[in-house]
Amino acid sequence: MSSTPMQIPLLKPRAVVPGAGISIISPASFAVPERVDSGLEHLRSLGFALQLGAHTQHRGPLFFAGTPEQRLSDLHTAFANPHSSIVASVRGGYGSNYLLGNLNLDLLRSHPKPFFAYSDHTGLQLHLLDKLGLPVFHGPMVAADFALDNGVHLESFHAALAGNPYTVGHAEGLRTLKPGTAQGTLYGGCLSILVSLLGTPWEPHTEGKLLFLEDTGAKPYQIDRMLWQLRHAGKLEGIRGIIFGEMLDCASPGAPAHLLEEVIQHVFHDMDIPIAIGLRSGHVSRHNVTLTFGVQAALHANKEAHLQLLEPAVTQ
Repeated sequence: MSSTPMQIPLLKPRAVVPGAGISIISPASFAVPERVDSGLEHLRSLGFALQLGAHTQHRGPLFFAGTPEQRLSDLHTAFANPHSSIVASVRGGYGSNYLLGNLNLDLLRSHPKPFFAYSDHTGLQLHLLDKLGLPVFHGPMVAADFALDNGVHLESFHAALAGNPYTVGHAEGLRTLKPGTAQGTLYGGCLSILVSLLGTPWEPHTEGKLLFLEDTGAKPYQIDRMLWQLRHAGKLEGIRGIIFGEMLDCASPGAPAHLLEEVIQHVFHDMDIPIAIGLRSGHVSRHNVTLTFGVQAALHANKEAHLQLLEPAVTQ
């Protein structure tokens, strides 16, 4: 079993004002150029000034957007750029794990900024939270979400950047699986990425947290297997409550539609914690909600479920 490290103080970035600059980078895979262009145009229409990393639109080697050295250089440059207040990823895909061993933590500590990403970037974001205290902005990416007319939940996006309190619930897909209330440090991300990091120097510290988990395209038995692995790695010890995402396309052909919910109930049957599911953050069908990990939050899973962000992830 793993031990839970003491949580370090949050290194909160400054609140982001209208018209701020955004550094756009591709720390993992490349994206379809048309999707990138659409996402950039949407961000411009919201009043942001955009700056693309030198290798943001590289294609290759393989499925990567440049070599690890090129992608790491773009990430460091984006955080250090005095003309941008936000760092945003183009998409996930695969490849940000190659950056973990060579991050310049001193540079990133000196230039804290909201870093918008999810999916493959879960490991990168949580490492920055665990090592530096940099809050995670688990929210929309350029080609994955801003490229779509209905891809972004703008209310939570703007509230997170401004440091305004906000609550998400039924309208954002959240519903109760196991009733109860809980409060704690919100933490989590893409389930398959969390599991892939177990046994590495970058394994996540989920223990004792209010845990958010989401994924896409994983069958219910695969979800069961990943949750089993988290549990036996000690990563579910003392968790306050659990919120699952929309779990897009996490179904087996021909199986009952509620099979995934039955799997979750089975896995957590002996844990006296509230459980909710359906929150559209990460891999979603529409209106991607921004969540900020590292801050205090409260889950109320009753007749209707809602998640309340109790603490801003930025300073005024």
